[in-house]
Amino acid sequence: MTTALNSLARASSAYLRSAMHQPIQWHEWGSEAFAAAQRDNKPMLLDVGAVWCHWCHVMDRESYDDPEIAAIVNEHFIAVKVDRDERPDIDSRYQAAVQAVSGQGGWPLTAFLTPDGKPFYGGTYFPPSDGYGRPSFRRVLLSIANAYKEKNGDVVEQAKMVESAIAQSESFAGKSGRVSAGAVAAIQTSALRMFDPQHGGFGQAPKFPHPAPLDLLIERYSRTSGASLRRTAEGGRPHMDLADADLPHHDEQLRNVIVTTLEHMANGGVYDQLAGGFHRYSVDERWVVPHFEKMCYDNSELLKNYVHAYQATGQKFFADVARDIIRWMDEWLSDRERGGFYASQDADISMEDDGDYFTWTLDEARAALTEEEAQVAALHYDINEVGEMHHNPAKNVLYVRDSVEEIAQRMKLAPERVQALLASAKQKMYAARLLRPTPYVDKTVYVGWNSLCVSAYLEAAKVLKLDGARRFALRSLDRVLGEAWKQHREKRAGEAPAATRALLLHVVSYSDPKAEHREVAGLLDDYAFTALACLDAYEATADLSYFKFGHAITDAMIARFYDATSGGFFDSEPAAEGKSLGVLATRRKPLQDSPTPAGNPMAAIALVRMHHYTGNADYHDKAEQTLETFAGVAEQFGIFAATYGIAVVHLLESPAQVVVIAGDGAGDLAGELHAAAVAPFAFNKSTVLLAGNQAVAENLPPVLAATIPRLPQLRSGESFAVLCSGSACQPPVTDPAELRRALETAVKQPR
Repeated sequence: MTTALNSLARASSAYLRSAMHQPIQWHEWGSEAFAAAQRDNKPMLLDVGAVWCHWCHVMDRESYDDPEIAAIVNEHFIAVKVDRDERPDIDSRYQAAVQAVSGQGGWPLTAFLTPDGKPFYGGTYFPPSDGYGRPSFRRVLLSIANAYKEKNGDVVEQAKMVESAIAQSESFAGKSGRVSAGAVAAIQTSALRMFDPQHGGFGQAPKFPHPAPLDLLIERYSRTSGASLRRTAEGGRPHMDLADADLPHHDEQLRNVIVTTLEHMANGGVYDQLAGGFHRYSVDERWVVPHFEKMCYDNSELLKNYVHAYQATGQKFFADVARDIIRWMDEWLSDRERGGFYASQDADISMEDDGDYFTWTLDEARAALTEEEAQVAALHYDINEVGEMHHNPAKNVLYVRDSVEEIAQRMKLAPERVQALLASAKQKMYAARLLRPTPYVDKTVYVGWNSLCVSAYLEAAKVLKLDGARRFALRSLDRVLGEAWKQHREKRAGEAPAATRALLLHVVSYSDPKAEHREVAGLLDDYAFTALACLDAYEATADLSYFKFGHAITDAMIARFYDATSGGFFDSEPAAEGKSLGVLATRRKPLQDSPTPAGNPMAAIALVRMHHYTGNADYHDKAEQTLETFAGVAEQFGIFAATYGIAVVHLLESPAQVVVIAGDGAGDLAGELHAAAVAPFAFNKSTVLLAGNQAVAENLPPVLAATIPRLPQLRSGESFAVLCSGSACQPPVTDPAELRRALETAVKQPR
């Protein structure tokens, strides 16, 4: 017997297509669904979820696959399903609505709307029968349907109140102020207050990584301690010297937050000990039991944390974790043939499964290993008869309990032997795991998330000298620019003929090759993240075409999203006349990081960096106006405004730009100068290496092109470096140690 498909069979997103066999008469978000609701005078049931979301799968199986519940939905509602990854603009607005109604948010998001899309009730997961402190979904559906018919006036009134709450949830009117370093201090204080000194991280369970405040703390520590600028003579690698033994208390405090958090996370079950890469978050405060889905954007931002922590502290462990994150992303989230980073890996393969792919019984471990390997693995990863998973107590989450040295002492073996046994056990367990049914990988390539990954890979490649990561990042960015940066004919209100404008899309390609490709318009995040990726690519290659792409995308971002009246950027363009469905007409200016870096501060960072390269004061002014828009309230958001704090650092502190020119037959000097320039971590530092055969003038943006090509040293054929700070360039240097000292002064210099 074949099951009739609903209209989601025509969808492109993997999440929507996964529901095409359900008995619910689902609609995609669009005018057709709204017209049906208004024609039939039915309320709308809105389900917002994602393909990686465990509880979305649970609600699908328990409720939306149930013919009886489907009959209720189909009789009383117009049902609409939305993929939050594909349409974050829809998700963000209805999240605000449901939080206003229920005090809860998250996925699945279950909202009830009037026929014109105004929300009046909602929640997240509803069980099939009364439980979990929630009413059964069947009871909710019948109650809502009855209320809409019998108490329609009350429903409409509630919808008006909720719509007002959405409009005010991110309204920053009257909240402006002067941009101040006080915001950075307040965010740092918030992080220190929330810090868990025992397990690392911020707050209690459930525990999320929070990469942006970590990066802010790492950079503050790097600047104040000076540890990142003290280097050994060979290789330019950082080390801790005696001066670090007596760091000021504040520096010790920052270092403790950074090291404790990053070590506990990487040794915890929230980190995939076999394959590498981080799961989305931990359900406990110890980082042991994760929610098992793995997202590209979590791993891109954490990759930057570990690279920057290595720069700041010199701890090899952090560099090893960074390489391991790349190993996992290369293997699981990369289109090796065409370039591009995939979106996510699911947590499980069925409703009954809760991380079974990633967890181990003691018998499973013993079956894969020799007796000695099993002993070592059980001690190292805390594999016991009783594990951590409630649904199956025999299942163990792998996390580091005993070190190699502790195991060596306990088993009376040489540490080298334990290390070898552990390496062999890890390899065999991973091979055995690969034979299990594998959680779904969403191969959708999203523009903004891809750009975050590109920037992270380029940062890791620069510091850790990873040519493969650099090449793949550039190929991925080339694909985004080739396939998602389009010339479109658009007609705007008040314009006569349609004009041709550059448009950045939100999606490069979808996961299912059988799905129709949709052109989803890019949002602020897509433009800001991609502009920054282009600038990072320029600094990695000295290829001016990347700078030009970044320049054009920045200008398009301003044209499409900037609020010329009040400052700041809207997350999406104003809806075309007559096409403002539901609450999409509500304008939002994103400030909080959740879960990716917020669009407004990222746009401000792009503007500041573009100003440093072009000298165009308009970029600086718009960055300042953007940050001023939120200056009166940013401190109240604490660590959730950490990207705002990073943007403030970019704006207030003088840039340090290093251009290294590799002369003819230069030997290793250019490499040593470049290593000296790359070694310290600071937000306001950029480094460009120009090979001797590159046309210098043709590969420099305007500000640098006005100075560098005129230097007489260019004619000598020797390698040298030029440090430009503030509005002036210093005389060329040929001594790496001298460059390090000059750079130390420059990155600590306030504007």
